[in-house]
Amino acid sequence: MVPFDPRAEAFLADPYPTFARLRAQAPVHDHPLLGMPVAVSHAACSQVLRGRELGRIWADAEPADAFTAFNLLHRNSLLEQEGPSHARLRGMVAGAFNRGHTARLAPWVSELADRLVRELAAAIDGDGSADLMATVAAPLPVEVIGELLGVEEPARSLLRGWSNAIVTMYEPDPGEARRAAAEQAAQEFVAELREFAAHRARQPGDDLVSDLVAAELDPDELVGTAALLLMAGHEATVNVVGNGVLALLTHRDQWERLLADPGLDARCVEELIRFDAPLQLFERTATVDTEVAGYPVPAGTKIAALLGAAARDPEAVDRPDELDVGRHPNAHLGFGAGVHYCLGAPLARLEVAATLAALRTHLPDLVLAGPTQRRPDFVMRGLRELRVGRG
Repeated sequence: MVPFDPRAEAFLADPYPTFARLRAQAPVHDHPLLGMPVAVSHAACSQVLRGRELGRIWADAEPADAFTAFNLLHRNSLLEQEGPSHARLRGMVAGAFNRGHTARLAPWVSELADRLVRELAAAIDGDGSADLMATVAAPLPVEVIGELLGVEEPARSLLRGWSNAIVTMYEPDPGEARRAAAEQAAQEFVAELREFAAHRARQPGDDLVSDLVAAELDPDELVGTAALLLMAGHEATVNVVGNGVLALLTHRDQWERLLADPGLDARCVEELIRFDAPLQLFERTATVDTEVAGYPVPAGTKIAALLGAAARDPEAVDRPDELDVGRHPNAHLGFGAGVHYCLGAPLARLEVAATLAALRTHLPDLVLAGPTQRRPDFVMRGLRELRVGRG
């Protein structure tokens, strides 16, 4: 029996009742459609993410000669490394990332969020409603990643399209057209980043790529790192902002609570990540015969942590189906756990908090202005359109 169909419209609209049913039955379930067991309890998901006998073991997309750029980006990504190679690469990237980039970008991010929300407000005032996804949620993180990396126009405007195309390969059945588009986007990204890294080797700047070049990253590792930052940073923030604003506007008491107490911003960011997780699935592979919550996982077997299911586990979260912008502590796994905990988490938190502050300032009377359109994807859970107006 298949626990759920990740392509079903009703499931994509609201997977959380299904997750609750599965948690009540067992912490881990076989999933023939996904081709791997899935962990649904918080404890089991945490074990998948933290277990030393589980790792990221990259297998090239096939046929390999049709996905040379896509495979290059992932084979050399920090996310796909384990053991000494992971420790070496993570240390180099963390060293570069921690050279004050988040602090450097903080005022710029706040100004960017403020400008985009003012544009949203103007569009609402002019037309009665506007799409928050197109005006704020989508452009903000790609601008931030572009600024972090140092990528300028015209390439910066291409980053969002490249990211959107590449991440479709993570879905259970992307189809041939999207697979081809992902490889084309990967090829263009690799070519652009190689050229930009060569430029930064000659003329260093105050950006992350310059720091990675100075750290003498292998050229393939550099483009793999840049791709990971783009895809993880862009997709996560787009979906947290979209899913989060939708959650706040459909739980009006929590939006009013946030308006009355801006000091809740930091806790609200964590709650929005937990309540409707932007990344629903993270997979690892058993390096030896092991178990997860008593479920046997033989060596070489993939197993997935369903992060959205973990976030609604009543064993880990009090009143998990309620949105509580003041929730503390908050045991979500939205940024991962263990050795693969997200290096960009502080920057993502900064972006979401800046967006909330700008919305509170310029659109305290924000309301939904039409039905939402959800993306037809399971792994990357987000909205295609979120029309909003003034109440």
